[in-house]
Amino acid sequence: MLDFFSVRDKVAVVTGGLGQLGSQFTRQLAANGARVAIFARRERSAEEVEAQFPGLGARIRVYRSDVRDKDSLIAATDRVIADWGVPDILVNNAGIDSKPDGAADQNAPFEVYPKKYWDDVIETNLTGCMLCSQVIGTKMAEAGRGSIIMVGSMYGMVSPNQALYAYREERDGEPFVKAISYAASKSGLLNMTRYLATYWAKQGVRVNLVTFGGVKTGSFDKEFIDAFLERVPMGRQAEIEEFGPIVQFLGSEASSYMTGANLVLDGGFTCW
Repeated sequence: MLDFFSVRDKVAVVTGGLGQLGSQFTRQLAANGARVAIFARRERSAEEVEAQFPGLGARIRVYRSDVRDKDSLIAATDRVIADWGVPDILVNNAGIDSKPDGAADQNAPFEVYPKKYWDDVIETNLTGCMLCSQVIGTKMAEAGRGSIIMVGSMYGMVSPNQALYAYREERDGEPFVKAISYAASKSGLLNMTRYLATYWAKQGVRVNLVTFGGVKTGSFDKEFIDAFLERVPMGRQAEIEEFGPIVQFLGSEASSYMTGANLVLDGGFTCW
């Protein structure tokens, strides 16, 4: 049975594979025998890769690309194919959000939320996934197999609860609103997943979405964490290590009859 969950010798592309979540997906896949191509805006040397992924550097390479730039995606994909062959797995992980400590207008009320931030988030989180799927998924369809994994968020299923952020205005004296752009971008992935799942089903390309909840990072205010955990039935945030195995599952033959699905790992947050 364990062979069904194997990703040994599969070729995986992980966009944003050097970030917090992306590095966990990269580590999970490489540690279980996959060859992982990280798409990032800057290439890294073999020494840099080995330093970030000790013992796994031989199975990981970084290719310079920008998910918003189709030409760079084509060039990077061609290099991966020349090096390792057509990818078996694509993890559409690259994404951005408004920064809690960024410019005040990044977290401004909807009535005055600047379009420039909307454009930046939508172009990266939604258009970027479309372009990566278009470039790499087309190669997969031509090869007659593949698994595309969209990385979503619970805020793609439910609206951000603004009460979780109310303490910021009380503390800082300025309105703080979780912006619309992130939620809209992650919600868009839900139907992009279904669209591509049906579009490429007969070509053997599966497309699924993973919806993640809050993960423990140590970078959030205590007031936010306390309020957040009151709304999580399991009463805790996820450990980062809990997110990797689901990506391996979706990239393996264990999920061979699964496409167009939304797998939710949020501790029950969206149940209430």
